[in-house]
Amino acid sequence: MTHPLVFPGMDPIAFHLGPLVVRWYALAYIVAFIIALPLARRLVRLGPKVASRVAVDDFLVYAVLGVLLGGRLGYVLFYRPLFFLSHPLEILATWKGGMSFHGGAAGVIIALALFTWRRGLNFLAFADRIVVVVPIGLALGRCANFINGELWGRPVASAVPWAMIFPAVGPEPRHPSELYEALTEGVLLLVVMLLAVSRPALRARAGFLSGLFLLGYACARAFCELFRQPDDNIGFLAGGITMGQLLCLPMALAGIGLMVHAFSRPARQTDWIAE
Repeated sequence: MTHPLVFPGMDPIAFHLGPLVVRWYALAYIVAFIIALPLARRLVRLGPKVASRVAVDDFLVYAVLGVLLGGRLGYVLFYRPLFFLSHPLEILATWKGGMSFHGGAAGVIIALALFTWRRGLNFLAFADRIVVVVPIGLALGRCANFINGELWGRPVASAVPWAMIFPAVGPEPRHPSELYEALTEGVLLLVVMLLAVSRPALRARAGFLSGLFLLGYACARAFCELFRQPDDNIGFLAGGITMGQLLCLPMALAGIGLMVHAFSRPARQTDWIAE
């Protein structure tokens, strides 16, 4: 093994505003929404149009609540249910970490359903444009995980030039799996979604882009789980799979189902909303 890199031990706190502490993880969410919002405004106006730019602005509140509440409750239910059952007040201690993407995804789906129902919008058509920008938040969130020195990878069995020692977990060189996830779930998936949404034939089939996102994320996450250290309180499940991989299975199936459903119906020839 050549000399491995050593995790630099960066401060999880980005900066202070008086008594207010701003952490990198929170900053990642904020920057993601700032970048994603103008892009989503443009996407909903591509033909066939699905919503107004004002609707995207209004949905932001729903999206933030869906991500935060769903992500936290997902972590509680999927990863540490027994601990939080014994310590219910700890559910509110979000500053200690603990968010689940799968829970956050469920929260956003509920937020999308509620918002589109109240506004009289087509649920799948609106969701198709919103999911395109989600990988921006995934990429920045995984970078924040790396800065926090959490969700590290498994020990490296062979010489890997970018292997890294995380002193908090031991002297073994490990995969920097947070960066793998930032590149696959974030950058790569964003490129795929942007290429797909640029094709009018795919935009005209409500549900296809949503299905593509679900399938793409499930594949990327399941692949990265091969290099990520499972949570200590869960470990490996039957057959050597991880909880993350298990949760990706229904997501992949739902994605395939949505894509098949989209192509089983006629393509939309007119806008979903009236000007």
